[in-house]
Amino acid sequence: MRILHTMLRVRDLSASIAFYTQVLGMKLLRQKDYPAGAFTLAFVGYGDESEHSVLELTHNWGDHHYEMGTGFGHIAIEVPDVYAATAAIKAQGGKILREAGPMNAGTTIIAFVADPDGYPIELIGAKH
Repeated sequence: MRILHTMLRVRDLSASIAFYTQVLGMKLLRQKDYPAGAFTLAFVGYGDESEHSVLELTHNWGDHHYEMGTGFGHIAIEVPDVYAATAAIKAQGGKILREAGPMNAGTTIIAFVADPDGYPIELIGAKH
């Protein structure tokens, strides 16, 4: 068994795809419109779905507003250098929720950024 994907509902599919591909360096793996259901699915990730977990971006056509809820926490991504990744995201206009630095009560370097819909993404420094 393995985790296949995590689904996020997004308001602006183009902005979300741009963020995950251009800012976070993922690849758009596939995208398909479902006219009968009035939605589009786009899958993004760092590797092929046959071997990697990916994100499913679901865009319901029309104007939709989504609540984050209190159960969702964040998506975590390992990066080689949290400080450099945060600076690059900031330079591309990305929203920083927590600057890079040691985690609370620990030494692991982390930062938090937000995607276009406000979903928090934790950047975690790679263990060497």
